[in-house]
Amino acid sequence: MRELFRGPAALAAALFLQSSARSDEGMWLYTNPPREQLRSRHGFELTQDWLDHLMRASVRFNSGGSGSFVSEDGLVISNHHVGADALQKLSSEKSNYLRDGFHARTTADEIRCVDLELNVLQSIEDVTARVNAAVKADASPEEAFKARRAAMAEIEKESLSKTGLRSDVVTLYQGGAYHLYRFKKYTDVRLVFAPEQQVAFFGGDPDNFEYPRYDLDVCFFRVYEDGRPARVPHWLKWSANGAAPGELTFVSGHPGRTSRLLTVAELEYLRDEQFPYTLELLKRREVLLTAWSARSAENTRRAKDDLFGVQNSRKARDGGHAGLYDPAVMGAKIAAEKALKEKLAGRPEFADARAAFDTIARVQGEVRPFAMRHRLLEGAQGLSCDSFSIARRLLRAADELPKPNGERLREFSDAGRESFEMSLFSEQPIHEDLETLLLADSLTFLAEKLGHGDATVQAVLAGKSPRARASELVRGTQVRDVAFRRRLYKEGAAAVTASKDPMIEVARVVDAEARGLRRRLEALDETERQAYGAIAKARFALEGSSSYPDATFTLRLSYGLVKGYEEDGRTVPAQTTLSGMFDRAAGMEYRPPFDLPKRWMERRRAIKGTVPFNFVGTHDIIGGNSGSPVVNRAGEFVGIIFDGNIHSLVLDFAFEEQKARSLSVHSAGILEALRSVYRADVLVRELVQGRRKG
Repeated sequence: MRELFRGPAALAAALFLQSSARSDEGMWLYTNPPREQLRSRHGFELTQDWLDHLMRASVRFNSGGSGSFVSEDGLVISNHHVGADALQKLSSEKSNYLRDGFHARTTADEIRCVDLELNVLQSIEDVTARVNAAVKADASPEEAFKARRAAMAEIEKESLSKTGLRSDVVTLYQGGAYHLYRFKKYTDVRLVFAPEQQVAFFGGDPDNFEYPRYDLDVCFFRVYEDGRPARVPHWLKWSANGAAPGELTFVSGHPGRTSRLLTVAELEYLRDEQFPYTLELLKRREVLLTAWSARSAENTRRAKDDLFGVQNSRKARDGGHAGLYDPAVMGAKIAAEKALKEKLAGRPEFADARAAFDTIARVQGEVRPFAMRHRLLEGAQGLSCDSFSIARRLLRAADELPKPNGERLREFSDAGRESFEMSLFSEQPIHEDLETLLLADSLTFLAEKLGHGDATVQAVLAGKSPRARASELVRGTQVRDVAFRRRLYKEGAAAVTASKDPMIEVARVVDAEARGLRRRLEALDETERQAYGAIAKARFALEGSSSYPDATFTLRLSYGLVKGYEEDGRTVPAQTTLSGMFDRAAGMEYRPPFDLPKRWMERRRAIKGTVPFNFVGTHDIIGGNSGSPVVNRAGEFVGIIFDGNIHSLVLDFAFEEQKARSLSVHSAGILEALRSVYRADVLVRELVQGRRKG
């Protein structure tokens, strides 16, 4: 593997000075965009109309990832790997859309996705004062958490009733602010086009997070309303020329999570406790799915999306973990925290902020003794399969829904019920053999981590081996029957208990302990949240509002230049071309995963090889940005984010722009592939004209 980071001294300086004028850093809130930075550094005037248009043209996928509208007839583009969940659920042994691709030549051919929900942000409201006012000054952590949860549920339900929009209260700055996000929701989403996975993920795992790249990582969907393609007022005009080297461009998407504002104590906890555990689990699951996939073509199809997700997560966590062990990264964090504490010293108004660092360090110590048990039981990593997830949701829905809205677990609130039910009653295929494999391995992991003699382990295994118990549970349960799920959900606790379903019963076996672990963690989270809130308040007082919060899978704006970089004494170009993909395949002797789909080889001469294919930029992105549109100053679609390079894996903890790069598919390359390889003339015309007909 190539080196992950620059020399320690240079990187330390870059990280410590990450807010300097030289750095195009930031995953910016749409309510606090970087207007002054763009004006002073790039001479770009960010208008409210430009911002509002981009916000409402951006799309969030409930399966994880981003997208955008690219025609007034509800056409959405995202990544193939973002759409892979939908493709997998639509596929069968006879029709493998994930592997072979799909092309609807008419709207009648567009296939409705199983349980895909798309959300489009409409408005943001600051509700910090209302949420904080619900917590009494002398409340215990448990009481404070319950009061805050009730206030958030009330705000969400009130907003849903008033506007009809999906309403989510989002925690920002680790508790320094609370914003209400309102989304227009689309649940009738249909598949329009997907290329073969082999060209969408050309180079496979060996090239993942690497560059140069040659991937057509795109997928098209269409949103419908009342059975017809939706007419959307905000969509991005397609740029046929696309992004040019050196050009200022913008990314609008939904970064999932970053940890840049965490204290050193919490980063040390991640480094020493959480990351090693997570990597052990991911590597174990990767070996399991790889071996099982190799047994048959059908096994490969069934496990394909899961295996990709595990491999991608493993590689990303490896890179992030390496960053936490790098003295330059942690040294910069230690220096920045020390500098902040010095600013707070001797000022009585910041006494709470000074104390907060010790509080957060104490919380890490209190979490350690039960964190693994929480992950295994409440996080269900010791009972990992879809059947258990469904069983637990049925069990808990029966217990939670009769309670007042504000007293329920967050996932059962009234505001989120429609989305919850859509997921619960999904018709997605669930395969008994794969379920048994996954559950058997996770039960083994549970016994390994807690000890075979542990009382909970013994109760779960019920005197059987992990493999035998998994087979018994998976074969015996009815929860994979949607009609059965609907009946139990409707009839409530009595029906759930009377069913005696073995998977529901094993969920019941661990439920009391899992809930207790969750309550303990929630109380500590509340303590930590108040501490981070105090630090955030001090930062605002010292620095103003010219900062951005950590990522929270909410819409953010980033900006940067289309720009290559230097590595190992050579210049890495900003763009690759379509012909470069064929050269890469030939150089690897067309061995998988560097082979190309048959139609690409057959139509090679028709392809304009000089057309740009992939490009890199200095945009500040992270997981969740996959599928984000890249736009130019005019707000035109010039590309789509699909990855970062290996140097970008440190961006979870700190911004770096010397080598860290976003990776995008070029808009011109997408058009050329659609025209010359797939002969998708109707789709091309819609992209160019911005509407399906005319």
